[in-house]
Amino acid sequence: MALVVVMGVTGSGKTTVGTALAERMGVPFADADDFHSPENVAKMRSGVPLTDVDRRPWLLAIGAWLAKHDEGAVVTCSALKRVYRDTLREAAPTITFLHLHGDKDTVRARVAARKGHFMPQSLVDSQYADLEPLEADEKALVVDFALPVEVIVDRVASEI
Repeated sequence: MALVVVMGVTGSGKTTVGTALAERMGVPFADADDFHSPENVAKMRSGVPLTDVDRRPWLLAIGAWLAKHDEGAVVTCSALKRVYRDTLREAAPTITFLHLHGDKDTVRARVAARKGHFMPQSLVDSQYADLEPLEADEKALVVDFALPVEVIVDRVASEI
């Protein structure tokens, strides 16, 4: 079974796709938002982007969760920078990244429409600014997040 990290900027559909993919694969699912410290959540809620230092314990916790699920699992994580993905790979070397990629205006609209989420629309630009494209040596799939969830899940399930 595969270990999959569904990655992308806020509002790209990570949780929706990740939940559906885990269900299809019959493996555990975790949402990276649940691994954030209360301090990080408060910082983001106030419109302040997290720093690499802020993210390090969060990434280590996600990596530890992945390492406990070698039978297969799906977790969401923005994983915007190569160094973040490397941190996750240190804990779980066999992971595959599913990058949900797409239009910034679509993301802005999605984030604006969310109710009760700590990530404000004002941080969308900082997420795109931090996003580093996947490199050739990273085991990954890139899929347009505008596709229907079922199409994304079908594509990923057939390729991993």
